[in-house]
Amino acid sequence: MRRSTLRTAVAVVTTGLALTACGSGGSGSGGGGGSEAATAASAEDLGGLAELIEAAQAEGELNVIALPRDWSNYGEMLDTFSLKYGIEINEATPDASSQDEISAVTSQKGQDRAPDVLDVGTSFAQQAAAQDLLAPYKVATWEDIPENQKDPEGRWYNDYGGFISIGCNASVIAECPTTIADLLDPQYAGKVALNGNPTQAAAAFSGVWAASLANGGDLDDIGPGIDFFKKIKDAGNFNPVEVTPATVQSGETPLAIDWDYVNAGLTETLAEAGVEWQVAVPTDGIFGSYYSQAINKFAPNPAAARLWQEFLYSDEGQNIWLKGGSRPVRLPAMEEAGTADAEALAGLPEVSGDVEFPTQEQQTAAQKVVADRWNAEISG
Repeated sequence: MRRSTLRTAVAVVTTGLALTACGSGGSGSGGGGGSEAATAASAEDLGGLAELIEAAQAEGELNVIALPRDWSNYGEMLDTFSLKYGIEINEATPDASSQDEISAVTSQKGQDRAPDVLDVGTSFAQQAAAQDLLAPYKVATWEDIPENQKDPEGRWYNDYGGFISIGCNASVIAECPTTIADLLDPQYAGKVALNGNPTQAAAAFSGVWAASLANGGDLDDIGPGIDFFKKIKDAGNFNPVEVTPATVQSGETPLAIDWDYVNAGLTETLAEAGVEWQVAVPTDGIFGSYYSQAINKFAPNPAAARLWQEFLYSDEGQNIWLKGGSRPVRLPAMEEAGTADAEALAGLPEVSGDVEFPTQEQQTAAQKVVADRWNAEISG
C-alpha cells in the first residue's frame, strides 16, 4: 500500500461552541500598539528574519488558542519555539473550536490576552478573512505552499493535514474494525464515538463525510453519512461521549473516529498505560483534509505572531508536525529537497485507494445539511 501525502487543498468545516472566557480581561491596545510589525507582510518588511526575531523577543510573549499539546505534536512545537527564541507562550482554551477562535479575535480585540495566531478549519479562515480579521503575511517558504492551499494575499495558508481514521482499544476489543461498514457489527455496541459534534467540530464533521463516501454518497451528498450514523445509533452502537485522550484511556471511548495523526499520537501514551491502541484508515471511506494558519490582524504581539509562522513553515517546524503523524503542507517540497524526517515519514499511517477532496462550495453545502439534520436525528 502506498503512503499518501496530501497535495490538494481542502477545507475543514466547523461551527461554533459557546466561547469560554479564559485568562485576565486585560486592556492592551491590540494590533501591537502601532508596532511596525503589525503591518509587516513579510520578514523583509522589517529588515529580515534577524530583525523579526529581535522584535518578537522584545515583545516576549505569544498568545495561542485551541492547540492541544497531544494534537499533531503541538506540545513539542510550542516548547521548541519558546526555548529557541526565549518567548513565553500563553496557551488558552486548548480544546476550543475554530469558531471559538474567531469569537476570541472579535470579543478580545484590544486586550493583551487576545490570540495572536489561529489554527482553524479552512472555511473559518476564509470567513475570518472576509470579516477583515486577518493580517496578510507571507512566510519565507511561501513558494513551497501550493497555490490552491493558500490565500493569494497571505491572510491564511494550510498547515498540516491527515485522513479520517478509526482508533481501537485492542486491549478490550477482540477484533478491531478496518472499514466504516464494520462499525455496525453488534460487537461494537455502545462503542463508536466521534471527536465532538459534527455541527461544531471539524474531525467529527469529516467522520460523517467519510461515512457518506463509504455508503454511496459523494462530495456532493453527505446525507448517506448521517443516514449511516442513524443506523449506528438505532443499532445501539453509537457512543455520544466526545473522544479525548482521557476517555480513551478510561475505556469510555474504545472506538474513536478521528484524524489519523490524532489517533496515532495516542499510541505511545496509551501503551505506557497498558493499552494497545490500533489505528486504521478505513478502506471504504477515505477522506482527507487540512487545517489553516492565520495571524490575528489585531494581535497584541504582532512580531511574535509572525515569527511563529516562520517557525511553523520552516523545515524544523514542518518536521515537528510530521513527527506527530500529520502531513505538513510543505512535505512534497521537503521530500524533493531531502529535508523531510525520513523516520517520521515512514511512520505515517498507511493509506490505500483514491483520496477524496471537497471544494469550498461542496463544504458549504455539506455543512448546511449536517446543521439541519444531525442534532434532530442523532443528538436528539
